Amino acid sequence: MESILVERVQEALDSFADQDLFLHLEITNGVYTVQNPDNGLVAGAYIRNGQIRYQRGTITGKGPYRVGLKMELGWVYAEGLTHWEIDEEGRLLLAGHDQEGRIAVALQLSKTPFR
Repeated sequence: MESILVERVQEALDSFADQDLFLHLEITNGVYTVQNPDNGLVAGAYIRNGQIRYQRGTITGKGPYRVGLKMELGWVYAEGLTHWEIDEEGRLLLAGHDQEGRIAVALQLSKTPFR
């Protein structure tokens, strides 16, 4: 993965709009917090192969970034994104890494289910 380039990520988001897609969204600080209880609240969220279709995708911020996907009846968004790539299967992979390089958030879009 490489550091986010806003223009390139926006182009990728635009290219996935108005299509039936599969979403992987994961947010966690759990294992890191359990290892160091002084960090506070343990939190996480996870969805894999949720079906989504969005009209507009937008990346905002100055880094870390926020990506929002505007659907017919609402929004999906992830904050804290730092890295991205289009992988060999054509999937858009976005991730947010903390100061120590540990993943804290992932937002991924695919035209086929994630395995």
